[in-house]
This record gives sequence, C-alpha cells and structure tokens, in this order.
Amino acid sequence: MKVIFFANTDWYLYNFRLDLARYLAAQGMEVVMMSPPGDYGERLQQEGFRWISLPMERRSLNPLAEWKLLRRIRKIYEQEKPDAVHNFTIKSVIYGGLAAQAQAIRCRIQAVTGLGHVFVSDSLRARLLRPLVKRLLKRAMSGSYGRLIVQNPDDRQLFVDLKLIAPGHIHLIKGSGVDTRVFVPTRHKRARRFRVLLASRLLREKGVREYAHAAEKLAIHADRIEFLLAGATDPGNPSSVDENDIRTWQLTGLVKVLGHVDEVQCLMREVDLVVLPSYREGAPRGLIEAAAMGLPVITTDVPGCREVVDDGVNGLLVPAGDGDALAGAIQYLLDNPDKCREFGQAGREKVLREFDQNIVFTLTGQVYRELGLLP
Repeated sequence: MKVIFFANTDWYLYNFRLDLARYLAAQGMEVVMMSPPGDYGERLQQEGFRWISLPMERRSLNPLAEWKLLRRIRKIYEQEKPDAVHNFTIKSVIYGGLAAQAQAIRCRIQAVTGLGHVFVSDSLRARLLRPLVKRLLKRAMSGSYGRLIVQNPDDRQLFVDLKLIAPGHIHLIKGSGVDTRVFVPTRHKRARRFRVLLASRLLREKGVREYAHAAEKLAIHADRIEFLLAGATDPGNPSSVDENDIRTWQLTGLVKVLGHVDEVQCLMREVDLVVLPSYREGAPRGLIEAAAMGLPVITTDVPGCREVVDDGVNGLLVPAGDGDALAGAIQYLLDNPDKCREFGQAGREKVLREFDQNIVFTLTGQVYRELGLLP
C-alpha cells in the first residue's frame, strides 16, 4: 500500500509528520512526501522517504495558476498511483482531495490542524474567501472513503455544524504527537532573570503583538525578566507580522528576537515559561512540547489552546487579544516560582496521558485500518 503525504511546506512534513511516516513505514506502507520546495525536502530524503517537489504559491488567487496547480497534482497522482492520500493544512486538503477524486483515489484522509487565516481572520479578503473555501472543503472531503482528522472538539463541532462531512467520518486525534522520551523535564537553575519564550511563526493570529505589549507592560521589571521571541516571518501568509515592528521590538530592548530556531527543545531547556497568545489552534505542538518538558505555560482560552492547558492546573488561560491579561499572568508566575514547579509537573503528567506520540500513532492507525489500508 502506498500513501502520499501532502502539505503546504516541507518544513511541516519534516517537523510534524516525519515520525508518523516512520510509524506507517514500519507497518509496511510506502510513504511518499509531497510539498512545495524548501530547505527540508533533502532532509526528508535523507530520512529514507521519497519527496516530490510541487511548485505552489500559498497566497495565489490567480485562477489560471490554481488550475495549473490542480492539474499538476492530478498528474502526480496519475503517475504515482497511490492507494491513499493524506493531506495536511487547508489548501492541501482542498487541492489534494479534489485531485484524488479526479483520479479515482478512494481513500482520502484529510488532517485539518487548525482552520487557518481564512477562518480566523476578520479581514475583507478572508470573509470573501470563506464561502468558497467551505464549498471546496465539502467537495474535497465527500465520499464514503473520505475521513477527516481534527485536533480539538471545537473544530469537530464546527465541521458538523457546517455540514461539511458526515459526523461518523470525523476522528478527533489530539495533535501530531510528542516523543516524551526526547522531550523530558530538565532541572536548570533559574537564571538571574526569569526567561519567557514565545516560539511560533510570526503571525498576528499567534498573538505576537500581544506578547510585545506584555513585554512593554513589564519593562519596569527588566532586571528580573527577559522576553524571547523565536520564529520567522511567513511571507506566504497574509497575517505575517511586519518586519519593521520586529526590528523595533529588538532595537528598543523589549524582546530578544532569535529568528528561526531549529532546536527549540534546546532553547526550552534554558527558559522558565512558555507562552502562546494565539487566536485559535488545532493542538499547538510548541505548548505540548513545553509541558512535556515540565515547563509552566500560558495561553489563550480559545479552541485548541484550552485542550492543552487546564487553567490553574498546568498553566494559565487568558482572553485572546488581551495583552494586559497576558502581562498579569506572566507577572503572577514571575512572583510565584513554587506555582511554576507545580504547573510544570502537572503539565508533564497531562502530556503523558493525552499527547504522547504513541497515542497519536495508534489512533491514526485505526483510521487507516478503517479504510482497509492496514491489516
């Protein structure tokens, strides 16, 4: 049996789905990766997986270019003749699903890891695109052998309410899984300053501006606290934070900007708190990794984020878009080191119960078996 993994970046496949590919390969499946070209395609090949480079402009709205892209995907499927396609992220779900239907590939597994800019943003562009995206999603996910994997109950209910897919074809699997043998608690001695980390793509919907606002509010404690920002801007996303703003935060000393960091795990060993003030998520991998490492976390009371954090148990929840509330929560943990340790221990226990990668692999394997792809 052959399956094609299709995502909108090779970075995503390498960082979030490589272990799943290894699991499926160990079960006897041939896994082929497909994504736009990037720095991680060669790494996927070095891991033993064939990778197909697919030219794709994530922000393109040119009808001719999009039609050519769809034809290109159909051509790849015609040549590869996969038994199934497993698509990740909204655009890949739509195009991969439609192309698979056109090539009579029955088994289509669609993984929506967050609803993305079109559903989260209130911009005019997003509002105009939303009805079209809904129609295309419904078409891409149709059929008795179509399956949808979502990462939180809110997204599941949304797809049911919008009548985009039969409820019996939806599977709730929390996240992409974390290797809890690798992401382990570390006992570093708190440095002179309390180190706070936001690690994510630098998008407005990730709450990056609220993070900078919190840093400004707590600047009076600059001798006790340091704000770190790890991640790169995303030119392919209309919500990418302006680079001039990032430079300003760096130059004024509000935030220490680290840029893209390959080994976030190593960075997390050196911090005291991880935050993610996002507007909506699937199941945020960075928060799960932080909790697995015994770190306290602060995030927003929104779909996806509240699945990872039990307020007052392993972290704190604040309202989305509220930089003042975020600053207050950070200061509370700055002033209460015992609570940080308590939250960290509870977070590790929660990850072991709910987010360990072996749980994710087992549940994903059940989807494949339901479709007859695994014995």
